[in-house]
Amino acid sequence: MASPKSLPPWLFYDQAGSLLFDQITEVPEYYLTRTERGIFLQSADEIVTRAAAGQRLRVTELGAGSADKTRLLLSSAVRQQGEVVYEPLDVSESALEAARKRIERELPEVRVAPREEDYTLRLDLDPLPAGERRLVLYIGSSIGNFEPAEALRLLETVRAGLRSGDALLLGVDLVKEEATLLAAYDDAAGVTAAFNRNLLVRLNRELGADFVPEAFAHRAVWNAAASRMEMHLESRAAQTVRLAALGLTVGFLPGERIHTENSYKYRHGQAEALLERASFTPSATWTDPCGWFAVCLGRVE
Repeated sequence: MASPKSLPPWLFYDQAGSLLFDQITEVPEYYLTRTERGIFLQSADEIVTRAAAGQRLRVTELGAGSADKTRLLLSSAVRQQGEVVYEPLDVSESALEAARKRIERELPEVRVAPREEDYTLRLDLDPLPAGERRLVLYIGSSIGNFEPAEALRLLETVRAGLRSGDALLLGVDLVKEEATLLAAYDDAAGVTAAFNRNLLVRLNRELGADFVPEAFAHRAVWNAAASRMEMHLESRAAQTVRLAALGLTVGFLPGERIHTENSYKYRHGQAEALLERASFTPSATWTDPCGWFAVCLGRVE
């Protein structure tokens, strides 16, 4: 491990991690999911109408997860055009399967075509028939997990796979008071702590490591200078961990941390500026009454 020590956040999302994240979205402190869902409840029809611009719409979702909020947009598309093709992309096979079953059960008019792939490395979308447009969803504030330069490169990759008339719907969490942010990433029930430590459980299973997850404390930190929430795992004592598959031994001092995730928080107007830099044309932005979250539509001209 590097110094300071860190692990990539994609390691969170094995089957157990995906289930834990779904539980996080339901805890009272985690405002993000219910706030974005509220925006979709209020504005789904307008979002779909703007994205479609009079043509049929195909919906492609990056990092689909359980597709809970996506159902609201798909339901609107069904009302407006009848059948809809939905392409969820995710690195988690179990999450894709759960999303497929749920959507097919609740919205039989939607044809689900799941794809297990890492969209951060490559995005190779199938060409569309004439008269159909693609709406790519990147919601849930997932863009906030990337460093600013990486976020721009990701959106440029998405843009390169789209054609004139297509659109991207980007969800971003906005800066707010520190207490609200800290509570959202360190809930009283300890679900986020379990999610964070599950990363060590995965390393034990897949790399033959001998982490003792309970020997690491979950820490959530607001980094105001960088405008991001950070998650860390802090060693409770001096300890040594072996990762057998890598032939690696790593020592930890008391209080030493493994940085596991960043979640950047945007200020009003920053998401639109990011879309412009990635060669999208910002078309519309929807926010909740408190101004805690924003959903931005960028078009390909």
